[in-house]
Amino acid sequence: MRSHQDFIKEMDFIAEYNGRIVGNIMYAKSWLINENGNELEIASFGPLCVLPQYQRKGIGSALIQHTLKIALKKNIKAVVILGDPHNYCKHGFKSARDLNISDMNGEYPYGMLALELKKGGLKKQRWKYKYSDVYTVDEKDAETYDKKFRHKEKRYNYSQEIFSIAIRSYVR
Repeated sequence: MRSHQDFIKEMDFIAEYNGRIVGNIMYAKSWLINENGNELEIASFGPLCVLPQYQRKGIGSALIQHTLKIALKKNIKAVVILGDPHNYCKHGFKSARDLNISDMNGEYPYGMLALELKKGGLKKQRWKYKYSDVYTVDEKDAETYDKKFRHKEKRYNYSQEIFSIAIRSYVR
């Protein structure tokens, strides 16, 4: 993803705890296309990931809030994502339908969420969301890649332990 032309380098961050990387967020360019065919460049994030044993401790929220401030400074008008509303509405995201944003087929998927960073500019028009092809995954390639790793059982830890993390730009 980092080598793709749509990757936004200035919005690639990691969270560290005791010198260990425990979380990451990455952004790519995406676009809203209005009824006249005009494009508005926006951003999308993903992946947003936190190691399982560090989830539900505020790390993902810290990464989101930190990068949304940067998006605002970069004059990005909106962020559209695909995700579980329960995880993102607390950060101000709404159903994309509330901002007249559909997918490219004119449909409004439940998990398509939008956050208008510059208030008032989007509601006046109908938009279609076009995400970067950096997010297009070939299922066979993904399956082959996943076979390199041993099977892991997914478990959840709902502990609310509070601790301090460091968020820093991931620059290589």
